[in-house]
Amino acid sequence: MSTLQEYRGEHPAWCPGCGNFSILKAFKDAMIDLNIEPHQFTIVSGIGQAAKFPHYTKCNTFNGLHGRALPAAAGMRLANHEHPVMVFTGDGDCYGEGGNHLIHNIRRNLNIKVFVHDNQIYGLTKGQASPTSMEGMKTKIQPFGVVSEQMSPLSLAISLDCSFVARGFTGEMDHLRDLIKEAYNHKGFSLVDIMQPCVTFNKVNTFEWYRERAYIIDGDHDPQNRVKAFEKSLEWGERIPLGVIYKNDRPLMEEQIPVILDETLVKQRFKPSKLETTLRDFY
Repeated sequence: MSTLQEYRGEHPAWCPGCGNFSILKAFKDAMIDLNIEPHQFTIVSGIGQAAKFPHYTKCNTFNGLHGRALPAAAGMRLANHEHPVMVFTGDGDCYGEGGNHLIHNIRRNLNIKVFVHDNQIYGLTKGQASPTSMEGMKTKIQPFGVVSEQMSPLSLAISLDCSFVARGFTGEMDHLRDLIKEAYNHKGFSLVDIMQPCVTFNKVNTFEWYRERAYIIDGDHDPQNRVKAFEKSLEWGERIPLGVIYKNDRPLMEEQIPVILDETLVKQRFKPSKLETTLRDFY
């Protein structure tokens, strides 16, 4: 049985009051509820405050480049599809620099779990607007206000038929823990966007701002109805839905590659004779 002590990592360097702390706690609680040991999965991250996440817990870890967590995670899944892989990333890291990787990995439907710490700002690089920053928000880099249209990551994911699309909030800890568990258990690419306040650089989308607007969707919502899910994903402003917005059952990419169907790539022995046969075609 796993315990919180087993998941203890380095002391976090996040700002006091940062929503990242709540995500870290919800994640550890979820893993303990699922009785998963730290050595049984790998966390991949990129660059940013959210990308420090695996340093503050105990797990197998790979830190990639800015926006490049998903290529590394995809490589791990293709090399060993028996080993669970999760990505912890931020709204800038995933939706900005990593936006193209997000699009195509959703299309491929690798069994990767992506948890986005979405504080609607770049925290590590000191407060410029991110893709999810609201129009008109003033920052040190956008003193006249953000002019780019705010990105809706859940709508984008549903338009691409992402296998699992959800939103959590650090002010709903039990709900967030359960969302992490459901995403982990889902068979398919899973995107969980997590609203969390940046207490240092985002003075608009504060904890109180999220609390006043966030609501947990009820049982009347059908997450398998793609049209209704897309409509739900567009809700933003006075009302912001939390929960599983959309999910489906699509074939995994790992299940459609013949050379790894019977045995993972990491377990397959290298046979020089096969390479020699291939090279003869180029002589």
